[in-house]
Amino acid sequence: MVVVVTGSCGLIGSEAVSFFAEKGLDIVGIDNNMRKSFFGVDGSILWNKQRLQKLQKKYRHYSVDIRNQNKINSIFKKFSKDIALIVHTAAQPSHDWAAKDAVVDFGVNAQGTLFMLEAMRKFSPHAVFIFTSTNKVYGDTPNQLPIIEQEKRYEISVEHKYLKGIDETMSIDNCLHSVFGASKVAADIMTQEYGKYFHLKTGVFRGGCFTGPGHSGAEMHGFLSYLVKCAVTRRKYKIFGYKGKQVRDNIHSFDLVNAFYHYFQDPRCGEVYNIGGGRFANVSVLEAIEMCEKLTGEKLDYKYIDTNRIGDHIWWISDVSKFKSHYPAWNYKFGIEETIKQIYEAQK
Repeated sequence: MVVVVTGSCGLIGSEAVSFFAEKGLDIVGIDNNMRKSFFGVDGSILWNKQRLQKLQKKYRHYSVDIRNQNKINSIFKKFSKDIALIVHTAAQPSHDWAAKDAVVDFGVNAQGTLFMLEAMRKFSPHAVFIFTSTNKVYGDTPNQLPIIEQEKRYEISVEHKYLKGIDETMSIDNCLHSVFGASKVAADIMTQEYGKYFHLKTGVFRGGCFTGPGHSGAEMHGFLSYLVKCAVTRRKYKIFGYKGKQVRDNIHSFDLVNAFYHYFQDPRCGEVYNIGGGRFANVSVLEAIEMCEKLTGEKLDYKYIDTNRIGDHIWWISDVSKFKSHYPAWNYKFGIEETIKQIYEAQK
């Protein structure tokens, strides 16, 4: 059996490569290091590509742009009978970058996803397709929740139905998404549609913050990874708005890919899941800074910028109840402190 992984040298892609290779599956990786063109040297995944090629005997790498439909089709045609799973993680993942070049952002996130879905439908309709979506499909609607300011974080009212996290019933319509959020909405809906309309086994995973030691964090993307990088290299860190009290749930890349594995074993056509650290693993920027300072034994040099990123969430915690009800054997392995420690040890 073959697993096709796009963005195979990024955080989630490389975790998926290692995870499924250890399960005995052959891996076809697609990654042309666009992350370097998005974010510069900080974002380059070349180191991860070299690591995977050295460690994973079952890994074959294709430096292909997912916007090149002919090349994507040729890969699928070559392995069509053996493809059992597609893990589609390739993306332009930044709010800020998307606003600079909306055409490229939409091409990578929306058109690229459509080409992947079409390749699956034409050549491997028996396979399972997993799309890594984002909580940004909900736009700024979460900012309308009854948020309460605390000393080091924002929290939600204890009486609110989303106290344990935001679930899939929240509307994705009539709100400010950011250009990035809008392109991911298009890909998200299309992935659902290929499941519901064509009866293909497609699953959408709307993530909060994905993190882990394999992340090439940059200022515009990769919250915890970039924060730890600044702490290790003594680089000045910038906090963008909300007093640094904005809250994110963070799911370790292993826990996320393990969720993919459970879905792969019993897929549901066109299903959507909110997935993230939930109440198990979440942190504010200020709290994360404190954790980094504890690890390094030094104060972090940071600058506060009063203006928040457009469409950015004040508070996001995912309610993963739906996924756990469908796949009760899945659970978390890594909490926030352990995850930050792993990132620190990898970068140190």
